[in-house]
Amino acid sequence: MTEQPMTEQPMTDRLSFPRNFVWGSATAAYQIEGAAHTDGRLPSIWDVFCQVPGKVRNGDTGEVACDHYHRMTEDLDLMAALGLPSYRFSVSWPRVIPGGSGPVNHAGLDFYQRLVDGLLERGITPLLTLYHWDLPQALQVRGGWTNRDTVDRFVEYAVAVAAALGDRVPGFTTLNEPFCSAFLGYASGVHAPGETDRHAALTAAHHLNLAHGRAVSALRSVTAAELSITLNLAHLYPASDSEADLAAAEHVDRIANRIFLDPILRGSYPQELLTETKHLSDWAFLADGDLAEIAAPIDSLGVNFYNPTTIAAATEQLRGQLAGRWQNDPEGTGGPSQWPGTDLAYAIPMPGPHTGMGWPIVPEALTELLLRVHRDYPGVAMVVTENGAAFDDVVTADGQVHDADRVDYVHRHLAAVHAAIQAGADVRGYYLWSLLDNFEWAWGYSKRFGIVYVDYDSLARIPKASARWYADAIRQNSIPALGS
Repeated sequence: MTEQPMTEQPMTDRLSFPRNFVWGSATAAYQIEGAAHTDGRLPSIWDVFCQVPGKVRNGDTGEVACDHYHRMTEDLDLMAALGLPSYRFSVSWPRVIPGGSGPVNHAGLDFYQRLVDGLLERGITPLLTLYHWDLPQALQVRGGWTNRDTVDRFVEYAVAVAAALGDRVPGFTTLNEPFCSAFLGYASGVHAPGETDRHAALTAAHHLNLAHGRAVSALRSVTAAELSITLNLAHLYPASDSEADLAAAEHVDRIANRIFLDPILRGSYPQELLTETKHLSDWAFLADGDLAEIAAPIDSLGVNFYNPTTIAAATEQLRGQLAGRWQNDPEGTGGPSQWPGTDLAYAIPMPGPHTGMGWPIVPEALTELLLRVHRDYPGVAMVVTENGAAFDDVVTADGQVHDADRVDYVHRHLAAVHAAIQAGADVRGYYLWSLLDNFEWAWGYSKRFGIVYVDYDSLARIPKASARWYADAIRQNSIPALGS
């Protein structure tokens, strides 16, 4: 980065974060690595899903992505130039144990050895996520997350990674957004493996919870690293104060949030959830002793947040607007969309400014969400492990990307984190999504979240204005006060 750092403002005009607050940025293996057939890697469910016509925009795949696998040194130097104190990345299960079980692929594992060593050499603290949606296809053939055996295969994989890296990686996250893995993967079908079976989604959700808990217990025996899970918690606003809309929002809270929060942090599922879903499943997959395993103590909770959602009760009118289709509308622009995993509630469009994803921009919702977790689950330490926005970025004639809209989004959401901390929430860090523009799942390469622009033809990296703004915030451990 060649630009001079932004001029410091008087500290009275800035919002300062706690002294040990962790600043970082995040990526995920399938979204950036590429090298899909290199060094023994075998297909994941996303490799297979991308080959299904119509599932990913423009037929895009992660075959090359950002080619981070071959450009790791360049990307590490880029992080160092930004002054990034921490980097959150995920390990590719089909790269490390290609068949999902069996022997470790040391050529694949060595990539992460080099990545971790390269981070540490540059003074960057690694935060390692074990699972960011790229299940080995070999396990999906056997039922994927609907097969209880996958739980133990995940534990074996987690232990193998920790045995190799646990002496140098101070933080391990078991799962990223298990809601998406279970309900977008098995209920709405808009994510891999693309199934539409709500009983399967509930089964998968429970097995993901169990995999997390068992992995935490197993990891305690092989590493002293701090352990966490990352949840994309839904912050919900009822469409009205009607009894029906209030009940619908509470129901979605149970199936989107408490299905994970309660067993992990309280050792139980909400009884109302079991009642509400009994027409879909008898929950026979819940075995004696499972809840105790799931509730293995964690050191912190990762919270991913992009936008809140307005929830309305399912009515004949809303069902009519869907014309008989059950869908999850990933862009949020097509009117009411049925909430994944339930036929009792719909997400409806919210007014106001939106990101390039069509997602509403409501920073105060992040404050409210963090304080809700602080209130309902006392004593849990939190880290915002993803927050960011996609916009229609372009490289201008000066060779730069002037993404003022992203700067404003990040600024306002960091102010929201600061407000939550001031109100008593134990929030210990913030990871901006994402370091690089990348393969954005079902949207392919059509959406850009990065603070670094990636030219997908040349694979050149161009730090955006948001990268320079964020580097300044990191350097000062503070942000300008809103309105200053």
